[in-house]
Amino acid sequence: MSLPSTTYEVLQASPADVGEIASLFDLYRQFYGKTPNEEAARRFLFARLSKEESVVFYARQEGKAVAFVQLYPAFSSVNLSRQWILNDLYVLPEARMHGYGRALVERAHRLAEETQAHGLVLETAVSNDVAQRLYESLGWKRDEEFYRYSMAI
Repeated sequence: MSLPSTTYEVLQASPADVGEIASLFDLYRQFYGKTPNEEAARRFLFARLSKEESVVFYARQEGKAVAFVQLYPAFSSVNLSRQWILNDLYVLPEARMHGYGRALVERAHRLAEETQAHGLVLETAVSNDVAQRLYESLGWKRDEEFYRYSMAI
């Protein structure tokens, strides 16, 4: 496993941690072309965590949050079980290629095991080759069987 060369910790976020991770979440949204709005990002994260609608893990190096992953619970009717949607993963540009993304995805995997989930699912941009390589190196399989549809409301 490729780990950062300096000491870091992976923590589970609570509503009290939103101030520390909101800027990361806003940068993640900007990566996907959204207009910067750290206050809206802060409110969104606080609501998800306060209502226990998501689980967020973040990596902190030398007292600074450098990466996060957010997961949402889902259920599989076919498998009669829980699943987790790995919805968001972001690492600060200057912290990339140091193992933070890998450590966070591995922590997400442990969450799935701890909650006896059937599995984890995610989607990423077709152009996000770096993330695709990470996921595939960790054993994730690209779906070749189903199409994904969406409808904006």
